[in-house]
Amino acid sequence: MEPLIADSRSGTYALWLTIAEPLIVTIGQRGELHLSPGCCVYVGSALGPGGLRARIAHHARIAARPHWHIDYLRRHAPLTEAWYSPDPIRREHHWAALLQTLGGVVPLPGFGSSDCRCPAHLFHFTIPPDWLDFGQALQIRYPDHASVHRLQRINRRA
Repeated sequence: MEPLIADSRSGTYALWLTIAEPLIVTIGQRGELHLSPGCCVYVGSALGPGGLRARIAHHARIAARPHWHIDYLRRHAPLTEAWYSPDPIRREHHWAALLQTLGGVVPLPGFGSSDCRCPAHLFHFTIPPDWLDFGQALQIRYPDHASVHRLQRINRRA
């Protein structure tokens, strides 16, 4: 299988999932996640071996044994798009804060953020923010932030 992206550097990513109908998913011991139609975005970092390429490829597949909170949700919602930025600095918290200010609603407190102080790393949108506007807002807030790239039409279930 071809890699989704060739970039194996470290970085930050956002996974966009489509929620076509009302959905209730049990997220490990975190509890039940209730979602209405729209889309969800999950923000994470890929700082380990394989970097962005390995992490996005992992999330494009359905995990046989869920490891991260997002693995539970991926079983029920297709991944349609990914935004990513190669950067060795951990910036997922900046992305999460910005997505929340852009109207993202936290559907389950602590989702993806059990190791930090963010309210969550998963946000629900009825209408998602524009990718270019998001990238520009990051660079205004954090002038040293690398460019944000977009990977579209992933749509992998397994």
